[in-house]
Amino acid sequence: MSRSLELNRASWDERAPLHAASKDYEVETFVRDPGHLSEVVRFDLPRLGELRGLRAVHLQCHIGTDTLSLARLGAQAWGLDFSAASLAQARSLAGRCGASIEYVQADVYRAEQVLPAGSFDLVYTGIGALCWLPDIERWARTVAALLKPGGRLFLRDGHPMLMAVNEDHQDRLQLDYPYFEREAPTVWHSDQTYVDTDQALAQTETHEWNHGLGEVISALLGNGLRLTALEEHQSIPWEALPGQMEKGADGEWRLIEAPWRLPLSYTLQALKG
Repeated sequence: MSRSLELNRASWDERAPLHAASKDYEVETFVRDPGHLSEVVRFDLPRLGELRGLRAVHLQCHIGTDTLSLARLGAQAWGLDFSAASLAQARSLAGRCGASIEYVQADVYRAEQVLPAGSFDLVYTGIGALCWLPDIERWARTVAALLKPGGRLFLRDGHPMLMAVNEDHQDRLQLDYPYFEREAPTVWHSDQTYVDTDQALAQTETHEWNHGLGEVISALLGNGLRLTALEEHQSIPWEALPGQMEKGADGEWRLIEAPWRLPLSYTLQALKG
């Protein structure tokens, strides 16, 4: 296991119970309301289409709120994550909600070894996932291996243009970080996570990689997928640029001034074969 993977997994293991306990992930709302869906999946609904009866796998599923939402939309759902602590929370939530979801622990690049390859109608990758992967080509290869012929990839993620912006500058949009994938990670040090919690993290170092939009598309095309939809959005589910954004009624954050300057997220869909 690489040092980057070890550091990131330790960070997500520590974050998992904090996220499950926070109001941001709405765990208790899921338990109380059998029709509740995550804000992320509610945003995706107009594009997801009918899921009833489909075999769907959620890669990098974390504590499983989006996975549960896919199951509530009728999918036969699997979830995969490299964090044992995250999967413990995901299994607990599914159990409390009476949902039948298969959760498997592995990093994304081993997914086809631990899941039934070539059998999924849908591979779902939720927002904030790709930055934790060093090699977008290997990810695309994994997606292709999991999908059956005619199966679909649904990806929404932070836009790589946004990921190149330095959030410390609250008076301007300043590009300081890589747009294109690089072998060396961008190294972050912080004792904070992105939910509302008073607990500081002990695991403070994480490693991330950006992947340009062309790199993502080229990797998918090179592995036999056909692009069917690409939409760039002026919103994102978290306050990516503190001091420059406001939250809408839909839970999405947008730039306060001239929001047309910067794409914040994107949705991509592709079919195998």
